Amino acid sequence: MRKHIKGTLTIEGQEIVVTNPDKPLWPEAGITKAMYLQKLAALSPYLLRYTRNRLLTTIRYPHGVPGESFYQKNAPEPLPLFVSTAIHDNIRYVLLNGLPELLWLGNLAALEFHPSLHLAGSLHPCEWMIDLDPSLPEEPRIMEAAFVVGEVLRSLGIESVPKTSGATGVQIIVTIEQGITFDELRSIGQFVAQYVTEKHPGLFTIERLKKNRGNKIYFDYLQHYSGKTLAAPYTPRARLGATVSTPLTWEEVSQNVSPSSFHLLNIVERLKDKGDLLEELPPQPLEPILRHLAGRKR
Repeated sequence: MRKHIKGTLTIEGQEIVVTNPDKPLWPEAGITKAMYLQKLAALSPYLLRYTRNRLLTTIRYPHGVPGESFYQKNAPEPLPLFVSTAIHDNIRYVLLNGLPELLWLGNLAALEFHPSLHLAGSLHPCEWMIDLDPSLPEEPRIMEAAFVVGEVLRSLGIESVPKTSGATGVQIIVTIEQGITFDELRSIGQFVAQYVTEKHPGLFTIERLKKNRGNKIYFDYLQHYSGKTLAAPYTPRARLGATVSTPLTWEEVSQNVSPSSFHLLNIVERLKDKGDLLEELPPQPLEPILRHLAGRKR
């Protein structure tokens, strides 16, 4: 792809119209739409793993960051023939299944990709995602909090991969065996959340109302429902610096790495170096904890 390409791209036999390729999408980072499409193409082998056949919500910035934006759940019109969709709760969602769909959305200035936690037509989650959400605009303790949660999971025999949200938070991802339910993930999440909140009351909270959280980091274990979304691994974010939601090593977390260190201008090089850290994690044994929690309820 050339920087000043105009007209159409032919990708996998599909024609994608490119409009205003020189439009700045992240002006302070010098990223134009043409550059963005290049980066999306490079990210696609990784990003598409976590969007394929899931209900997609995008956030569009027609005039770039920090211009006005809107969430888009219903599929944009006109809809190309190569784009598949699925109906959920009377909403017609795009299924982001391939590179043509990704570049089509990129041309529409969709700068963030938020897939559902389950496949279209399924009632079961694809993975367990713990969302650590700071209450402060800048939270220097977010990596400390992530490390604490990672250690608790490890003590339970569960390996996990942390990732930056691309904004201020961190998600901790646990791959799971298929068949585990959203209810079961919420029960384990509540167990871990209450434990770390009792052990570190100055760091964590499970208070849902932001106004009541003070400066504490919210451990969100309630996110697991059908139709709910979280920022996909490797999605760009409409933030200063063009940050990208990036899986981390636990060593990086222990060194208090900054979420702003990972962005569109360096993520491709990181992936060439480290690959997809999430892909290396096998399904984790959650059944013993579920049995323990079921026994406590009796």
